[in-house]
Amino acid sequence: MAPPIDPDRLPEATARLEQDLAPETRRPAREKQRGPVTLRRDQAVEGSTTDQRLLDSRGQSDWVHTDPWRVLRIQSEFVEGFGLLAELPSAVSVFGSARTHRDDPEYAVGERIGAALARAGYAVIAGGGPGIMEAVNKGCGEAGGISVGLGIELPFEQHLNDYVDIGLNFRYFFARKTMFVKYAQAFVVLPGGFGTMDELFEALTLVQTGKVTSFPVVLFGSAYWSGLVDWLRTTMLGEHKINEVDLDLMHVTDDVEDVVDTIRRHERLRQARG
Repeated sequence: MAPPIDPDRLPEATARLEQDLAPETRRPAREKQRGPVTLRRDQAVEGSTTDQRLLDSRGQSDWVHTDPWRVLRIQSEFVEGFGLLAELPSAVSVFGSARTHRDDPEYAVGERIGAALARAGYAVIAGGGPGIMEAVNKGCGEAGGISVGLGIELPFEQHLNDYVDIGLNFRYFFARKTMFVKYAQAFVVLPGGFGTMDELFEALTLVQTGKVTSFPVVLFGSAYWSGLVDWLRTTMLGEHKINEVDLDLMHVTDDVEDVVDTIRRHERLRQARG
């Protein structure tokens, strides 16, 4: 018989995710983000996240009395995000794996993309964490651009990387994801895992349904993305779950300058449409 499940224990996949983060991105002192609040040392106790408590249906009915207060906390995240980012210049949101180490060639690509976007006059918005997120923030900042990091409260310790110029930590994924879209003119997606896929397909859905217009979604790294694109074409399109034109919503490239050119081309199209 299988051992009983402890509902308050972190799933093995979550624990492994923390272990897979590059060691150089971990801080020696314990630190935990709880929304915009930073907790360190003895205050950085392990426990469930705000998102987890919101989405967990277990427990007594006392959640009925706390959810109205959660609405105010959710509202505050939107207010803080809107207030912080409203005066950004044209920006591009860049996504990719938090597990990419600094000696990985993909980290260097992230730096080059961040720098190229900065030189083209774009602010760069990333998740604010390690890996690809750190790389694009670093490249942008060192090229003189505005480097934005939107962090998220996680069950394990994570902090905004040292290359973020403007940073905000969120409790709720959905509030954070709104900021990625609202203040960006494009998405650039480097190789990543579930979180990267979540952001990619949300962007594609918004473009497909016309919620955002003239919004390029650039996938960088054809070797990584070719399997997914082939599956979309042969299986999803083959079974009529999408249309042929939906495949054109993604632009796959291995050229950093092509990333910038694609974004500029869509920006000119958007301006021409008024």
